[in-house]
Amino acid sequence: MRYLIRLSIAITAMATALLGAPALLAQAAAPTAGANHAVFVQTDDPAGNSIVAYARHDDGTLTFAATYPTGGNGGRAAGAAVDPLASQGGLVYDANHALLLAPNAGSNTVSVFSVSGDALHLNQVVASGGPFPASIGVHGDLAYVLDAGFAGYVQGYRIQGGTLHPIAGSLRSLGLGNGNPPAFLQSPAQVGFTPDGSKLIITMKGNGGGSVYVYGVSPDGRLSASPAITAVGGNAFAFVFDPAGRLVIVNAAFANLSTYNVNSDGSLSLISAGASDGQAAACWVTVASGNYYAANAGSGSLSQYTIDGNGTVVLGQSPAATGIPGAIDMAASSDGHFLYAQSGGSGTVKGFAVNGDGSLTPVGSWTVPDGGGQEGIAAA
Repeated sequence: MRYLIRLSIAITAMATALLGAPALLAQAAAPTAGANHAVFVQTDDPAGNSIVAYARHDDGTLTFAATYPTGGNGGRAAGAAVDPLASQGGLVYDANHALLLAPNAGSNTVSVFSVSGDALHLNQVVASGGPFPASIGVHGDLAYVLDAGFAGYVQGYRIQGGTLHPIAGSLRSLGLGNGNPPAFLQSPAQVGFTPDGSKLIITMKGNGGGSVYVYGVSPDGRLSASPAITAVGGNAFAFVFDPAGRLVIVNAAFANLSTYNVNSDGSLSLISAGASDGQAAACWVTVASGNYYAANAGSGSLSQYTIDGNGTVVLGQSPAATGIPGAIDMAASSDGHFLYAQSGGSGTVKGFAVNGDGSLTPVGSWTVPDGGGQEGIAAA
């Protein structure tokens, strides 16, 4: 609990100093053919959630393209400062279907957009299955939505014809004793599939001693009746997978990355715990060009790690980038050459070129229209 208290103090103090700058409003441009590459940012505005689309150029710079209403409302977790959804995977690009999936935490719905370059078309707004949807995981034709409010839930969908179709009997309760909106330090953080799609992973932050839930996924898309639960300590927040299929978790309490094997029974086995990055509130992680970057909300910075062929985690550069007030979620370009980080404290997105040694070179900063409460970013 002392780790969680320190995390809350660090984020709240930083937000008090940095939040409050007025956001610039933008008018939605008419959809065009768009650029070949784009970055999308979710405003998460409780008065009307929107997706802000940017064209991405060859040098990594961005140009505002349009703002697209989701048809739902954003939400803010109780006690949240710069991270209103308190999650990773709050905006997901499904490259296989050219779809963008956006949770509307204040409306208990998910918006489905088709993507053409930097242009979006709203295909559907569908019920999320529970309160406060905050994270979405996709594998093949399956999508699961994590609803963080009250007990916490996951609901499954089949992706067909550019829309989501609820899977009967797929809803599972996580058994939490939270409210709605949920307390951000006690809500689940992320949902996602293992690379082979056989298991569904949910990080639970500080719940159950910093636990990770793993459900089995059946061929019909339904989950096992109950999850395998492994306590990993601290505050298990966001995760990705390495090329060998190992689970890589950033732990906000320990300010580090750790690798795990996901065993056949759903339990986790620790492989390597990397050194602390020495920063405050390390909560988000993404991969670019073989490097793993952690976003530190309390320090306004990014840290760089590498993972070798045996799964050993090595701290590379900390900080690898600074000047990102309230650094939260990140997205990498598909070629791994550029990294984009949301600055929840300044309502901007910061862009970086990823160099061969994993170092980062700034390429620009862009104000997000109505982005004072943004969370959720994706690159296409």
